[in-house]
Amino acid sequence: MIKVRFMLVMGYLGAVIGAGFASGQEIVQFFVAYGLYGIKGGLVATGLFALCGGMLLYLAHRWQVSNYQDMLKKMMGERTGLLIDFLLALFLFLGISTMMSASGAVFYEHLYLPKNLGIFLAYIVVVAFLLTGKKGLIVSYNVLVPLKIILLLIISGYAAFFVEKQSMEIYTAFVCPTETRFWLLAAVLYVAYNFSLAMVVLSEYQTLGQAGDGITGAIWGGLILGVLVLVNYTALCKFVPVVMHYEVPMLYVAGKISLTAKYVYTLVLWVGILTTAIANAYGLTQRFAGLTGLNYRFCLILCMTLALPVSMRSFSSLVSKIYPVFGILGILIIIALLYRTTKDIVSELYYYIMQYITHRKEA
Repeated sequence: MIKVRFMLVMGYLGAVIGAGFASGQEIVQFFVAYGLYGIKGGLVATGLFALCGGMLLYLAHRWQVSNYQDMLKKMMGERTGLLIDFLLALFLFLGISTMMSASGAVFYEHLYLPKNLGIFLAYIVVVAFLLTGKKGLIVSYNVLVPLKIILLLIISGYAAFFVEKQSMEIYTAFVCPTETRFWLLAAVLYVAYNFSLAMVVLSEYQTLGQAGDGITGAIWGGLILGVLVLVNYTALCKFVPVVMHYEVPMLYVAGKISLTAKYVYTLVLWVGILTTAIANAYGLTQRFAGLTGLNYRFCLILCMTLALPVSMRSFSSLVSKIYPVFGILGILIIIALLYRTTKDIVSELYYYIMQYITHRKEA
């Protein structure tokens, strides 16, 4: 029971806390850029992550599906499900490229090593983990995600609560754009595109335990995600406006604590890159292999290799252009998830009420 819940939490955290999150780039663009409204956005994101995770596992157990393709078809119908599946596959492909680009940015910007070295090293590690399929996915998450979360909390938590804050005048003048009214949309888009990827991973966990364990684990994973968003937001706000100019702002924050903290956070970031790249690559490879009938390992190497050219682009530009667009796709998925879950629960309640009424009449 506890093991299954732990695995669900690690799966959820591993899918979402990737390069964009751990680098601070996502938090800057979707929360810090809205000033104090970013706190409200973080709270909204916490609730949505927990709610969506719980609902997904509820439906996965209810329908007995263990892959995201079947989940999409059940939620949206055959034709719409196929269209969303295709768009999601495109997102997964671009996600692989973004993660490898992030690895290159870390190596070049903070380790002073060639960008291509970071890209190809991420390529090799992802392929090595996924050669065994779902087993490699789960093993990588159970090993890498706990390490990542512990180190992330230590560094970002210290920066958030023990580092001196810059003046609010500088913060307000630089960060708060005139479009602060869009803070809610930003928070919803952030959850939406992240949940699109998380769905790929969480659906695979349906076969590992009972419905109650799966739902509880997903809810806890969502709540922890929200807490981490708020902690990172608080840490980054201490160093505005400087962090707005960095590809990897959280490494700048860690460097302000100490040189050791910077190198430790470099490890956190790189592990975050790997876990999200693994989730993207597994989802895309599984879909491509099922569609073409080709060997899984051949498809894995092919998908990773095709993603290399796009990974040469700037990491921050990929985050700002790709993620908001696919956030719209995620919103459609969340709306369908809310509708189908509500409909199913209402049908269940109606059934039990009618059973109760019938039983009382017979008595």
